[in-house]
Amino acid sequence: MADQDRFICIYPAYLNNKTAIAEGRRIPISKAVENPTATEIQDECSAFGLNAVLEKNKMYSREWNPDAQYRGRVWVQLKQEDGSLCLAQFPSHKSVMLYAVEMIPKLKTRTQKTGGSDQTLQQGEGGKKGKGKK
Repeated sequence: MADQDRFICIYPAYLNNKTAIAEGRRIPISKAVENPTATEIQDECSAFGLNAVLEKNKMYSREWNPDAQYRGRVWVQLKQEDGSLCLAQFPSHKSVMLYAVEMIPKLKTRTQKTGGSDQTLQQGEGGKKGKGKK
């Protein structure tokens, strides 16, 4: 990142309700999201008009799990070159994180995953039962 005082860094651990404060969570557990990914954070920030850059191969220093799901960090631009805010709604690091946790559960990938997985399980079981009866 060229000018780091204009950008903030968000790791998924900051927003994860499965992470303790000692492990890096930075928002209240009541507002945190279950296992957010860096891609989801970037998608939400970009969708609102913030300049968000994803670094997939970076890992939070307190994260002990090397799985790809927990990797990544997002750089979000808060200020322009002259020091003014890019968007008035986001004056601070915390405001961006709270917006992200509010929007991540509404993502299509999250809403379809819960509904779609139940249907596939039922269909799979139904198919197996049908084959056994024949």
